Amino acid sequence: MSKKNKNRDGVVFSTDPDFAYRYEEQEEAELLPAQQQKLRVSLDRKQRGGKEVTLVTGFVGPQSELEALGKMLKTKCGVGGAAKDGEIMVQGDHRERVLQILLQAGYSGSKRSGG
Repeated sequence: MSKKNKNRDGVVFSTDPDFAYRYEEQEEAELLPAQQQKLRVSLDRKQRGGKEVTLVTGFVGPQSELEALGKMLKTKCGVGGAAKDGEIMVQGDHRERVLQILLQAGYSGSKRSGG
């Protein structure tokens, strides 16, 4: 769906030639310092066809910073993954490695058993 069709405050058509659609602006979360981030590292298999992913949740900050952290984790683990919807997914079971990387980077993190 294009941006033109999203969030137009319910207006479909207007006869006013000077009418301008108002779009809802999504506010990006303010980035918390690494020491204040409470990240949780877990293993997830749900809705992934039995494949395991290491899931990092609890990140507070803009999408660009989430993607940068995700890229660092994926690079250091040597695997693929994604960073979206406030979560970082790293392919495979890398809970220990991800937790160590986060702690070295100054984040406070905890490991949960997942399944």
